[in-house]
Amino acid sequence: MEYLKGRLKTEKSVKSEFYRFLLQKIEKDDVLLGNISAEDLSQYKDTLELIFTILTPLMDNEDDLFWALSTPIPDQIFFSTNAFYKFFKDHDPKNKVTKDNEPVEKKQLKFIYNIILGRFYNFTSVLKNEIIYAHINQETTLTQYYNIQTDTKFVDIMHKGDLPELNFEELGKHFQDETELDYLVEHLPLQNFLFEGFSIISITDVTLQHAIDGIRDALVNHNYQTEAYTHVIHALKTLSGNGKLEFGLMPFLTVNNKLVFDNKEFSQSMLINSAKSSNLEEEVFYSLVDKYKENPRAIFVSAINDDQIDKDPFLRVLKAAGVCSYSVLPIYYNTQLAGVLEVYSNEEVLVDDKLLSRLRPAMPLIGQLFQYSIEEFDSKMDEVLMDKFTALQPSVQWKFNEAVWHFLQQNNSYHKLKEIETITFKHMYPLFGAIDIRNSTIERNKALKDDMEVQLNSLIDTLKSIRKHVSLELTDKLLFNCKDWIKRIGDFASSNEENKLNEFLEVEVYPFLSIIKGNYPQTAEFVDHYFEVIIPETGAAFANRRQLEISMQLINTEVSQYLEKSQANLQASYPCYFAKFRTDGVEYDIYIGQEIAPDKPFDLLYLKNIRLWQLTSMVDIARLSKGLIGEMPRPLETTQLIFIHSNAIDISFRNDERRFDVEGAYNIRYEVVKKRIDKVLIKGTTERLTQPHKIAMVYFNPEEAKEYMEYIKYMQVQGYLNDDLEQLELDELQGVSGLKALRVGVKYPESKTGNKADRAKKLKPKEIKSIEKEIAKVLQH
Repeated sequence: MEYLKGRLKTEKSVKSEFYRFLLQKIEKDDVLLGNISAEDLSQYKDTLELIFTILTPLMDNEDDLFWALSTPIPDQIFFSTNAFYKFFKDHDPKNKVTKDNEPVEKKQLKFIYNIILGRFYNFTSVLKNEIIYAHINQETTLTQYYNIQTDTKFVDIMHKGDLPELNFEELGKHFQDETELDYLVEHLPLQNFLFEGFSIISITDVTLQHAIDGIRDALVNHNYQTEAYTHVIHALKTLSGNGKLEFGLMPFLTVNNKLVFDNKEFSQSMLINSAKSSNLEEEVFYSLVDKYKENPRAIFVSAINDDQIDKDPFLRVLKAAGVCSYSVLPIYYNTQLAGVLEVYSNEEVLVDDKLLSRLRPAMPLIGQLFQYSIEEFDSKMDEVLMDKFTALQPSVQWKFNEAVWHFLQQNNSYHKLKEIETITFKHMYPLFGAIDIRNSTIERNKALKDDMEVQLNSLIDTLKSIRKHVSLELTDKLLFNCKDWIKRIGDFASSNEENKLNEFLEVEVYPFLSIIKGNYPQTAEFVDHYFEVIIPETGAAFANRRQLEISMQLINTEVSQYLEKSQANLQASYPCYFAKFRTDGVEYDIYIGQEIAPDKPFDLLYLKNIRLWQLTSMVDIARLSKGLIGEMPRPLETTQLIFIHSNAIDISFRNDERRFDVEGAYNIRYEVVKKRIDKVLIKGTTERLTQPHKIAMVYFNPEEAKEYMEYIKYMQVQGYLNDDLEQLELDELQGVSGLKALRVGVKYPESKTGNKADRAKKLKPKEIKSIEKEIAKVLQH
């Protein structure tokens, strides 16, 4: 009644007469205005049919519409279409797919409280007033799915007395524990609620949508192997509506660009199974598929006979397997052939347009499924490596391969491993080097300060121009603030000042400029010019920071490329682990030892060779960075640091951080020192150890220094280092004492620094031979 009255107020079309007629018809009968039982409503069939007419689309055919009216709590139906009645008459509960053991009383309680919570407490439950009903069609033997929905729009609920308050946090816990009914029955007794009106029950066939959703579920679940394929094939059979049809999935997997077929995990293909059963040679099978790939097309064979076999020899193995009809549909992903969908049967079946139209919505999803399978197959080994570890170097990947293989083997057995074994290399000799940009923090702050001055001066010019056109005291106040900011930053600015300045601009300046521009069009040119100045990518107020970033990137890129090229030569002499890190500059760790290459005997000769390389490379890098100064928009200098550690340590791969780290308390000390020495001071002074144009070598043990002093002496003779070797004691660091250092100047070639060809003297083959002889002499001593 309330619904009809509401529609009459808003409806302007001829429908309003229909609503008025029904309203008057109901109002004439006092029985319908009061409480009436479902049984008594059978006397008012004409009124119920009018309600049905209003609440359903006029164009719908009643014979196809599953629709009914029931009591407020849908336990008694008092009106339905013939289709609805026939649906429940024909659907034997024995053929129901999912047996629901939940008592009817419990279902009704959930339904009732769901409505009460929504109406009175605006609490929306995850439960919906719908049921998915799965039923086996006896003719096709396939599952059909129906959505049974209950609409309670015309149900009124009244509560006796004051409505109780609910603790929704407590209720939420009960929902998680599935004890919400106990809580609700206690706090909201149903005897205090009265239900009036009627519910509408409708049934919709959702078989096709359910089948498509089933395929989507297989994609979402990220399980593209046996389970997902079985699920997809079942969904395709449901989609086809023909119980005689079977489906096969064959993604095109490749190894080294050659087709391979894995029917255990990544495919479920009738053709592959038939070929294996007939002992068809793999080469023959692959050649057939390769030929198909050259000209992919849909193939329809409604009945396999000798003529068809002569045209397509692969049909012979299918016929031997009992297949009578066989069709192949090419499946694409992003216009690339990803595999084929097989449609086959043991009986003669014609694949017609009607079937293809039912399958067509699934084609893109199957293409996506194939692509996922291809990607997973291609990266199955690499996936474990990259997921559990990181990008690996060939020198250590062999050990990770062994761990992955062991992991996969164990997970194929009954007892599955949850975690992969820890990768450890014992008795490794570490080398550490750091190329840092001198005073990078100071340079950043200076660039920031210069840019802030440009921005503030541009803003001052803008405000002065505005003042010529608009007379506002606030303009003078903002001008004062800008000049005050220039004084505040003085010779130094930091990110803290930048944040405060941005706050001032966002809160006070930008709203002012926006209003002025909007109200005084003649000022638009000045305001727009200011905002062009502060564009990070192109504006003048970011020019110094952009230049600094370009200079830093130039140094880091050149240094990184140099180390990458050098690493190849190091690996050729003896495999080692070489890890490079970007900071403001570039740092690297090198680990060398017998466990890196078990098949190649390790000798200290290789350690000495790599230590000499470390020193010579620092010379090259110092020369390289000095040679780059002429190309830098903002000149920067580098410092070179080496940490000498003669004792072997153990390292293991940390899966959580995707990197190697040291093992054991003593070895951790090495890591601690390494992280703190970059800013160490010379003892009794305020001078930093690391200085431009010099190489600093930090050590604990005097014996460690002797070896490097031999290398330094040799390189001084060769013209790589100056004759200014310093032996220094260093200040104590937090938790670290007894540090000493060697420091020596780099000798630069006598040439113009702007000439790229001469900016760094590279070691020639003859010089390398000379170094190797020097190493031999050291070993003899």
